[in-house]
Amino acid sequence: MFNPSLAHTSSFISSQMQHAEGLEAETKKNLHRAVTISRQAGCGALAVAEKLAHYLDLHPAEDTRPWKVYDSNLIDKVLADHDLPACLAKFLREDRFSQLEDIMADVFEVRPPAATVLRHVAETVRGLAITGNVILIGRGGNMVAAHLPRVLHVRLMAPLEKRIEHCLEAYHMTREQAGKFCHDEDHARKRYFKKYFNADIDDPLLYNMIINTGSVGYDDAARIIGDAVLKMN
Repeated sequence: MFNPSLAHTSSFISSQMQHAEGLEAETKKNLHRAVTISRQAGCGALAVAEKLAHYLDLHPAEDTRPWKVYDSNLIDKVLADHDLPACLAKFLREDRFSQLEDIMADVFEVRPPAATVLRHVAETVRGLAITGNVILIGRGGNMVAAHLPRVLHVRLMAPLEKRIEHCLEAYHMTREQAGKFCHDEDHARKRYFKKYFNADIDDPLLYNMIINTGSVGYDDAARIIGDAVLKMN
């Protein structure tokens, strides 16, 4: 079945890939670096990202600007970049993006495709990756920035029990709530990837590095990623 959202998004991603290839020589001059992190729910992605930013700040390369993590605050950046109303913020989460069509109709009294807003998200993600010294969590960052030089794409995973334990500690959930949270978030992210990028989020070929935070601690994961970033040419 034809999916107009996928068609619009695929066209945008394709055009950005071609544009990225044209900018590759220019981008290499400034030596900016960036990281995208895809993650299973509850595997400590934000904790790893914050530790990674700290590690990279302690080991500056050519670009000495502080590293910044974009997770939920990426939504604020998208809204500001594209003059979108603040009421859309909760619908830009990966687990609620499919509801965007209805809220857009209510706000604007028209029905622009959700892919239009997804394009704004992709433009902001790509712009941040080009600017460099950013760690981008989620939102298909690895797909949007796939053809940009000096962007490391990381996938964080962990056994379900370990992820449940993290949720118990970090989010103060019950075990039942934590299990449901991990299941629902993972399912939503898989659906988001499939619908808007026609890709399997668990495909290992989409990433430069996959780390099991159930066996590699957050500090070690940050160091491993950081060392890889510092070695990028």
